[in-house]
Amino acid sequence: MTKTMPLWEVFIRPRNGLSHKHVGSLHASDKTMAINAARDVYTRRGEGTSIWVVPSTLITASDPSKDEENFEPSENKIYRHPTFYDIPDDIGHM
Repeated sequence: MTKTMPLWEVFIRPRNGLSHKHVGSLHASDKTMAINAARDVYTRRGEGTSIWVVPSTLITASDPSKDEENFEPSENKIYRHPTFYDIPDDIGHM
């Protein structure tokens, strides 16, 4: 019986001040190998300043069949949507 290596999710931060973004998955035996493999696969051209690797088994996702239950209630709370604020043009990225 062969044991498969765990699956890791890879997140890269392109530069300071930006959020980490999920860029893909890879198999690795441990966290050190996962970081090294993520660096080799996902930052070959110097795209990142930070790498996160997370075992896929530790990620919990919402159930797509429960979209209405999970996301519809927020539509009724207009204070959560800052659409009525005027943001000056010189503010830039917000």
